[in-house]
Amino acid sequence: MTAGTFTTADGCALAFDVAGKGYPVLWQHGLGAPLDQPVEVFPEDTGLQRVTLMCRGHGASALGDPSRLSIAQFADDALALLDHLGIEQAAVGGISLGAAIALRLAGFHAPRVAKLALARPAWVDAPSIERQHGYHVAARYLEKYGAEEGAERFRVSPEFIEVLAASPDNAASLIGFFKRPRPDTTIALLTRIPLDWPGVSRARIEAIRQPVLIIGNDQDYVHPLSYARELAGLIPGARLAEITSKTVDRAAYIAEFRSALADFLPDRGGDR
Repeated sequence: MTAGTFTTADGCALAFDVAGKGYPVLWQHGLGAPLDQPVEVFPEDTGLQRVTLMCRGHGASALGDPSRLSIAQFADDALALLDHLGIEQAAVGGISLGAAIALRLAGFHAPRVAKLALARPAWVDAPSIERQHGYHVAARYLEKYGAEEGAERFRVSPEFIEVLAASPDNAASLIGFFKRPRPDTTIALLTRIPLDWPGVSRARIEAIRQPVLIIGNDQDYVHPLSYARELAGLIPGARLAEITSKTVDRAAYIAEFRSALADFLPDRGGDR
């Protein structure tokens, strides 16, 4: 495993992690998630090289100018990382925010994307304000009350209770934002990204021609299975894998996730 940093054109120092040798896969994390999140579901011993950019405000990456925080900027940063590493083309994918970044790369930089893996997509072809609202509310509580009191107040808010009833895993993720080490960074991210979207129109989604895998489950408030199914219906030939929710069985979730990626990602010559 190799950890490194590079600096973007606007002067933001970003961290990245590379593991394995072979077919390169840009595999991205979700909003606010640590490196452990994409790593735990990535298949092992399959001749793949995992490349993960820690987006602005995540891990050891700098936040940079908060006004620049957007899915489009994250996608540009990911492209800059591929350039930094000398990778002309890779399989591209990720979880939630990572899926949004991957979709944008496929929509606007298709020659750089050999395959596309969208796991637990949180957007289709427009902002998902209602489903993302809990993140925005969490940012307000964190900013107004601080980490400890903010978490306590947020736990009894109607927004949190609604998410908890539908998806305990999503609810746990929301509370986790109050435990992140850099509250100012968390507030900046949660204030902007949940109101954003990949910016890829329905027509561009329908024009995607790379092999595509979409992963979802049916107990996920923020990433409803209907989004995964809609994307699978829009993209010609897309493969949909419905896996067990972490709420039901975390071990099964990880095993099924890894299995779906292991079956899809390795380069088999003619499958591009």
